[in-house]
Amino acid sequence: MTRSPILLIHGGAWDIPADLLDAHEQGVFDALQEGWRLLEHDGSALDAVETAVTALENDPAFDAGRGSFLTRDGRVQLDALIMDGATLRAGGVACVERIRNPIQAARLVLDKSPHVYFVGPGAEEFAQSQGMTLIDNSELVLDRERRRLAEAQAREQAGAPDRTFSGHPEDSHDTVGAVALDSQGRLAAATSTGGTLNKDPGRVGDSSLIGCGCYADNASAAVSLTGWGEPIMKLVLGKWATDRVLAGRSPEQVAPEAMAYLLRRTGGHGGIILLAPDGRYGLAHNTPRMAWGVHTADGPRVGTILRDDSETEEE
Repeated sequence: MTRSPILLIHGGAWDIPADLLDAHEQGVFDALQEGWRLLEHDGSALDAVETAVTALENDPAFDAGRGSFLTRDGRVQLDALIMDGATLRAGGVACVERIRNPIQAARLVLDKSPHVYFVGPGAEEFAQSQGMTLIDNSELVLDRERRRLAEAQAREQAGAPDRTFSGHPEDSHDTVGAVALDSQGRLAAATSTGGTLNKDPGRVGDSSLIGCGCYADNASAAVSLTGWGEPIMKLVLGKWATDRVLAGRSPEQVAPEAMAYLLRRTGGHGGIILLAPDGRYGLAHNTPRMAWGVHTADGPRVGTILRDDSETEEE
């Protein structure tokens, strides 16, 4: 049975400053257009989420790809995951420093490797062996991020309280992600990030971990999360959400429940996009803002506030 395609995107859940709202909404809109061009011509959900996330990685407004936050030693380290809900095939990469579009490297892992996950130099070598050109890390680093890192380290040396995940504009979290349903009823999900500001080299967050920052299964739902990675990992929150859709709850119910659960159990903050095989979807965040967008046959919609302050949740 042919279905009406749907594409959902997030560009990060945090306290997006007013002067950056337009850039975030425009970036999400552009990524929606890129992914939708495939879906409206019967393209696959997998291709659509890869294409949409690639567009977000290429936009320096977001913490993914070029323009990402810097590690403590001033480098960019990137993580990404893509998952096919029809087959449960997945591909992930983490701590890559010489790949411009980690979501494309993750897709190569999914398509070309019997494995699921590559990290560091091994991930880069695998991507290169499959035809991907490696770059110098400096090509991913912006002066804006050098200044931001210097300011964060100056605050740290002055003994200021750790503001990581506090919602302060200078400590933003722009992890990007997409979920899609194609005309053949197939689901897919993808998530990509540059991680957190001033993180220790080698740190991996939730974004590239199956069931944490990303998951897709045609039997339940497709999900992508953004926010404070460590609490999301502790709850395996992506799988938590899709399991509740499988049990019969709607994505519209589960999305705000997931954010309430995250806050109650761990004090964590973030955002979620969740899409069921029947086309129902939910979006929620417990941060001041989240860049988001949805494209259906009725056209695109984008925004930066879609907040449900309900405390309802499921155990």
